[in-house]
Amino acid sequence: MTLPTSGAAPINVGGLVGGSDSMLVGLTCLSVLSLLYAFFVLRPRTKGGSSAPPTVTKSPVSGLPVVGTIVEFGKSPVKMVQRCYEEYGPVFTVPFFHKRLTFLIGPEAQEPFFKAPDEVLSQDEVYGFMKPVFGPGVVYDASKKNRQVQFQSMAHGLRTSRLKGYTAKIEKETRQYLETWGESGELDLFHALSELTILTSSRCLHGDDVRENLFKEVSQLYHDLDHGLTPLTVFFPNAPTAAHKKRNEARAKMVELFGKVIKNRRDHPDVKHSDGTDILSIFMDVKYKDGSPITDEQVTGLLIALLFAGQHTSCITSTWTSLFILNNPEIMKRIVSEQMDIFDSEPDAAVDYKKVNEDMPLLHNSMKEALRLCPPLILLIRYAVKELKVKAAGKNYTIPKGDMVLISPSVGMRIPEVFKDPDTFDPDRFGPGREEDKSSPYAYMGFGGGMHSCMGQNFAFVQVKTILSVLFREFEMEMIADKVPDIDYEAMVVGPKGDCRIRYKKRQTSK
Repeated sequence: MTLPTSGAAPINVGGLVGGSDSMLVGLTCLSVLSLLYAFFVLRPRTKGGSSAPPTVTKSPVSGLPVVGTIVEFGKSPVKMVQRCYEEYGPVFTVPFFHKRLTFLIGPEAQEPFFKAPDEVLSQDEVYGFMKPVFGPGVVYDASKKNRQVQFQSMAHGLRTSRLKGYTAKIEKETRQYLETWGESGELDLFHALSELTILTSSRCLHGDDVRENLFKEVSQLYHDLDHGLTPLTVFFPNAPTAAHKKRNEARAKMVELFGKVIKNRRDHPDVKHSDGTDILSIFMDVKYKDGSPITDEQVTGLLIALLFAGQHTSCITSTWTSLFILNNPEIMKRIVSEQMDIFDSEPDAAVDYKKVNEDMPLLHNSMKEALRLCPPLILLIRYAVKELKVKAAGKNYTIPKGDMVLISPSVGMRIPEVFKDPDTFDPDRFGPGREEDKSSPYAYMGFGGGMHSCMGQNFAFVQVKTILSVLFREFEMEMIADKVPDIDYEAMVVGPKGDCRIRYKKRQTSK
């Protein structure tokens, strides 16, 4: 093909691929590859100086530097972090495209992660991908002052005095739900507990008017919001995908729905919409420090944020706790015995807060152990706004500004030097005389730790233990599969992967 030129000989475009021009193309490609190699490999490796953590560029998955670790991380982050911990020690850096992921593994290395203030390790740059789910001006998208007010209102709604009232609501929902099971049968426990968890959460968070009149609609909208959070969302939160489209539509409908609920409550203050203990009632009255009231859209965003956190943690943890107990006949016998000892003298007694909080140590420790073995979040992430000093295994490290700093509860809570026989379900490890979780302030991370530990952990314990207290007293159960399911590390929030079916039969002694 030739192109005519003005006042010059024709240029043979096809000739560019031949002769000396092909060498020029080759050299250009080589130069580009060299620049990419320097940017993605050499630059991340040299950043941080002599005290920087060791850099991981090789992987058994592929011989290509950096590319191999990226592929390995994509296939199984937990396995890769475990391998690197064994090969490089408690602090190491993995180049990930143009970013550096620096991991802190083990109680000593994890301590700065939990103790550093937001001015050093920030969440904002990490969790911005949640803005399309929660909405503008909520949690990570809010100013620091407004976020403090939002968190204070959440904490107010989850304080002990309110948990005492939530316990009765959770028991009522649980008993009503279990009535649908009949005398005996088979079911998927993960699916059942997921349904039950959102029922109890809605009653406590949203109030009676929403739970009784709008639950199905709220549940479906939550489903679309939840499925709009994919691995792609983390990197491209507004990518034009079908899941993101449904997510955006669901959030808009959720804002509209709760806007009507809020307006109805405000327009008719004399009507009893709920008992006043639901968290929606608290959020409606929030005012920021500058005197401005919270918007209806922000109220909805906070409800979504709480439902996200509570639903995932509680339904997954209640499932794992149940399956581990059912898979261990000795523990199951002791769990049932513990429950019967509490309620034998008063079989019809309510599951009050004192019983749940003080009288069920084995059930409590079984839940803690399930969280140790199967934490819902496999990675916790911060952004280094400033340099961070870390000391671990007798060495001092400097994590440079701009690094993504990560810990892995899944790896950190299975270190044999911290937890004996770490792959074994052993709730007694938290009991008197052992207390392995107290070997270091940052050994146990079931609900995070430090200044950013989960403020909803007490609610989660009350919710899960109340549900399981009723469940184990009402039914004899056994797993249909011969082993506990694998952990689904491919999911955004990891749960069981495999057969969660149980066979159940109503206990003859229950009334």
